[in-house]
Amino acid sequence: MTAEGQGLGKSNEGLAVFVKDTLPGDQVVVELTKVKKNYAFGRVIEVLQPSPDRIEGYCQYKDSCGGCVFSDYSYDAQLKLKEKQIKDKLIRIGNLDNPKLLPIKGMDDPFRYRNKASMAISTGGIITRKGGIVENLGDLSIGFYQTKSHDVVDCYDCLIQSEPAMAAVDAVRRFMEEDNITAYDPKWEKGLMRHVVVKTSFSTGQVMVILVINGKGIPNHEKLVDMIDDAIYNLEPNKDGTVFELASVVLNVNKNKTSEILGDECITIAGKPTILEEVGDLKFEISPLSFYQVNPVQMKVLYDKAIEYAALSGTETVLDLYCGVGTIGLFAAKEMEKAYALSHGSLDYEKLGKVIGIESVKGAVVDANRNAVINKIVGARYVFGKAEEELPKMLGSEMELSDETENNKEDPNNIKIDHADVVILDPPRAGCD
Repeated sequence: MTAEGQGLGKSNEGLAVFVKDTLPGDQVVVELTKVKKNYAFGRVIEVLQPSPDRIEGYCQYKDSCGGCVFSDYSYDAQLKLKEKQIKDKLIRIGNLDNPKLLPIKGMDDPFRYRNKASMAISTGGIITRKGGIVENLGDLSIGFYQTKSHDVVDCYDCLIQSEPAMAAVDAVRRFMEEDNITAYDPKWEKGLMRHVVVKTSFSTGQVMVILVINGKGIPNHEKLVDMIDDAIYNLEPNKDGTVFELASVVLNVNKNKTSEILGDECITIAGKPTILEEVGDLKFEISPLSFYQVNPVQMKVLYDKAIEYAALSGTETVLDLYCGVGTIGLFAAKEMEKAYALSHGSLDYEKLGKVIGIESVKGAVVDANRNAVINKIVGARYVFGKAEEELPKMLGSEMELSDETENNKEDPNNIKIDHADVVILDPPRAGCD
């Protein structure tokens, strides 16, 4: 099975055949639809015997939405598949003969886990109703893109998104229909509403709704805020008892002809410009433009394992490269405080280890340094720039952290190191230079 969710088989002649809607273990009759020299594409004519890992699909949009391509595959089988894909890449791309992989750590409940939903708004697209899929180019659609297309699948409930996100989206849909608010048409570059992005804190219950617009404002936006507030207020508490509340509504202005969802300008029209998330002993302020791991449950599992492997004693110099908003670096800094205090009885900030993070997105650096202040962590510093360029500049004498001005704090030339004990490396998908 490919990473894109297509089944992969071979013909008797050795031709690789990619077939959508098939799973490892399926026995199917396939009609070839496109044949190349070494591979072909096909479609299922008949399922002779289903895979033992095939389950009843849980999503009504699975045949149109480009999201959950593995929804017919059992969760345990998905984990084994991902583990196999990682091992194959380590062998094929990483040139490792026999890489050792420990068992993958899955979720206890792999639903409603995402803390960020980004949904496109369109007049026209794929509308899913009872009885199948119909195309209705005049109706409002808010949802996700169809596979390999910019047609929007109108989505009333996505089972991996948070319930506050879906409630907020429904309120936006009703408001636009009642007040005749236009959706953005990328072909003509006309229309107001482009996207709705919802960020949910599962720890504090705070919800941020970001309305991406092609304009300066939304007519009668007070009514929209009230509708979103009511929709979230009427939700049942989360399974752990968390009560959700609308804490922030932000307009994001994006007038550019671009595939980027968010523009640079943010205007808070209700509540606060940030929401608060708590993970373990740490607190994080989440802003509209800041990156944050979308699965907070597995983020904690991942970071706890990384910190376990780092085996920090409290005096190390730790580099956090491609650090984003600094979450894992702050986990490391907090762990060093605990380890040092445990072994020495108290903290000596002169001898305590330091965390240095480097990130090329300036807003993320601002967020990281602010989160360090929020958590009263003095041994973490985050600087702006490319890791490949800024790290060599830091190599020099012992690191010095003093009370420079705010501008100088972001200047990596004021931070000098002669070694690193632990390096946390989390590059983007393109990899690191």
